[in-house]
Amino acid sequence: MCVHKKRDKVGRVMLMVTAGLMAAGLLAANLHAQSFILSQNGKSVGSATLAIKQSGSGLNSVSGAKIDMPGLKYNFSNNQTLDSGYRLQSAQLSGSVNGTSATVNVAAQGQQFLMKINANGKVTNTPLAFHPNAILLADFDPGALQTLLNLGATRNNRDIWALIPKQTGSVSALRIATDADQQGALNGAQIAVHHFTVSSDAGKTEVYSSPRNELLQAEWSDEGFALVRQGFKLTPPARPTAAPPQKPADQPAQPGQSIQPTGQAPQPQQ
Repeated sequence: MCVHKKRDKVGRVMLMVTAGLMAAGLLAANLHAQSFILSQNGKSVGSATLAIKQSGSGLNSVSGAKIDMPGLKYNFSNNQTLDSGYRLQSAQLSGSVNGTSATVNVAAQGQQFLMKINANGKVTNTPLAFHPNAILLADFDPGALQTLLNLGATRNNRDIWALIPKQTGSVSALRIATDADQQGALNGAQIAVHHFTVSSDAGKTEVYSSPRNELLQAEWSDEGFALVRQGFKLTPPARPTAAPPQKPADQPAQPGQSIQPTGQAPQPQQ
């Protein structure tokens, strides 16, 4: 259940403000619930939600998504505990792919993350290398993308890693390039839109955020999927990409990392 698939610019002053002021601003921007539309090649196929709230001295991030389309029925919920700097402390991820369920539990333990995956009747416990700025990267998860933006703002988009909840679990470095700003409208108001390209060994994701660092849109162009916050629109929209080659028997393109059209639970890459 993981996502598929910023050249630093000296001029991006908004990412270089004092850490304390920035953290306060980011927190204020993320204390309310957000809703998103999921689409493939411009056609709505599902929805996603995100809410981040203060919890003690840290934060609680609750997110989820649901896709219902020919060949793919996918849903998940992800409840994460973060410290005040948006660093992952623990996560409980559960969901299903075409009727087959799986759960993933992650906990920071000393100098490692322990990932427990229960899928296809098998339980696997895997210790993973500890990186303080790590996110649990599940497919179409707005919570993971928002945490990525927050960590990127505090870390100048460097030294951020992804915990991949596939097979026995793995860790992958994320490369974040800062692209030219664009323009957009949120609930009818014109705003500047920051654009980042996030790459890993598995592929890349185009991520768009507001001046307050809020997630607005994400695109996985290889599969034709997009996640767009309700009430947001790029103006003009992102350059359209060619539709993926037609699959036999009208099978839609699937996310490249973990969603299996065969009805199996997410299987991590080797």
